[in-house]
Amino acid sequence: MTETDRVPAGIDPSVPSVARMYDYYLGGRDNFAVDRVAAEKMIELGRRLGNDAREIALANRAFLGRAVRMLAEAGVRQFLDIGAGLPTQDNVHQVARRHGPGSRVVYVDNDPIVLTHARALLATAPDVIAMEGDLKDPDAIFDDPRVAGHLDLSRPFAVLMVAVLHFIPDDAEAERIAARVRERLGPGGHLVLSHLYAGDAGEDAVLAGRQVYANTPSGGLARRGRDQIAAFFGDLELVGPGVVPVAGWTPDGAPGGDHDYVRSGILAGVGRAPA
Repeated sequence: MTETDRVPAGIDPSVPSVARMYDYYLGGRDNFAVDRVAAEKMIELGRRLGNDAREIALANRAFLGRAVRMLAEAGVRQFLDIGAGLPTQDNVHQVARRHGPGSRVVYVDNDPIVLTHARALLATAPDVIAMEGDLKDPDAIFDDPRVAGHLDLSRPFAVLMVAVLHFIPDDAEAERIAARVRERLGPGGHLVLSHLYAGDAGEDAVLAGRQVYANTPSGGLARRGRDQIAAFFGDLELVGPGVVPVAGWTPDGAPGGDHDYVRSGILAGVGRAPA
């Protein structure tokens, strides 16, 4: 059976997908040749910038697990994962339920192949749903009856926007999305966020990365500085060490992992709304 023989209906295997490229970085198999070609271009670009796209993806995934574990152990039992990506090992619902029995999770993505895989995985998973939604319209996600029917948004919940906001190239739009998500959190809510770091990459390198992702449905890519990324948390109280290289984020703020901003390639943080 060829790759095109196993393509779900509605999927164009000639167009690279952000989710499938990320799956390739993580060592997964749910990707096509076009995704691998695009991902290898980003891996080569990373080498020129002094980092490794595969290491960045793995470190980002590990951060997600640490953040979810911290929140679950702190009593958070509701998670809204926007831009969830393809299922892999230690998914959000698995980590949350391991450390917080009874946790409820909503996965949101706008990639049809992500939804196909997620729904297959979750067919027998209690307290977890996957639905279509677009980061660009957070109100449509929060107001969707499937979310309201699965989560109690009058009680504290966590919104996960892990490695997704950098696919909003326009700074003003990215700021608007983050601000609206913060407004919808409510007292005691949390925002878990990671984002590509600009570092000292030259304009040629930035343009090369944008060109790769311009061919995906996301339409672009933005690398932002630490201050820009930190601003997405607004007046939320930063948990742990603040906004730091993704491998160095730990719940207690103690040093951990690689703190080299350039090598890290991505910064991460967790913010908490006042109770």
